Order: sequence, then C-alpha cells, then structure tokens
Amino acid sequence: MLREKIQSETVISMKAKDKERTAALRLIGAKIKDRDIELRTADSKPDDDAMVTDVLMKMAKQRRESIEMYEDGGRTELAEKEKAELAVIEEFLPQQMSEDETRAAIAQIKADLGAEGMKDMGRVMVGTGVAMLVWQWVGGTAGCAGGVWGGGGGPPPP
Repeated sequence: MLREKIQSETVISMKAKDKERTAALRLIGAKIKDRDIELRTADSKPDDDAMVTDVLMKMAKQRRESIEMYEDGGRTELAEKEKAELAVIEEFLPQQMSEDETRAAIAQIKADLGAEGMKDMGRVMVGTGVAMLVWQWVGGTAGCAGGVWGGGGGPPPP
C-alpha cells in the first residue's frame, strides 16, 4: 500500500512538473528497489509496508545527519536540498509521538506495571513496544526514555 502511494505520488509529481519532488520520489523508489533486490536471497521476507517504512526511516536519518554536517560546514544550499528531500520522505512515514506524549505513555505503562527502576526496563519495553523505545534512542527524541527513568538520557550502556 505504501509502495503504491509512493508510485502514484511520483506520477502526480511528474505531471505537475515538480522536478525536485519527482527527484526525491524517484530516489525513494530506487532505494526500495535496492532493498527488494537485497531481500531476494533472504530466508524470510518482511511485510512490504514494514520494509518500505524501514527504508524511509533510514533515508530520513541519513538526511538529518547530512543536514547537520552541511550546516556545520556552511553549505546552506546543500542543506536546503536535503531538507526538501527529508520533507518528501517524512510525508510517507507514520506520525511520531512528541517527546511529551512519549514520556506520558511510558510513565503510564510504568505505573500500570509497578516499574520503579532500570531493573524493570525490560517489562516496560514489552509494554510500550520495543520499536517505540528504539526509535526514541536512535532517531527520535534521544534521551527521552532515559529521562523517564530519572537518568541522564540516551540509551542504557551496552
């Protein structure tokens, strides 16, 4: 479904002669095809929407890192190009919870489970869904999960 939406948006963008958006959508399509080729030899294939979402999340993370590097290097024109691509990519990603919403959800689950400290984090992760916490630690509002435990933020040490 997500794949088809990206393809239809590409056609609409081409008809509208929006070159920048078309280029970004074609780039997304190319990355998805690359992942399809990688998965041809895989033992198990993930759900199509999950795979497309994973590709989009990786692309978004790359764009955010590039934007930061370009801005640090004084290359605002390249940073603006990356920001435009990121905006197109984010159109297809599910809406992420804000930091306050995440904190409230984790606090509610902690209260429901009677979790009191880091030793209970495993139970809370199961209650919240590991994917949400991983998103918070690697790509989203880093430090939020650590903050609800009263720590300094960020992921726990390995």
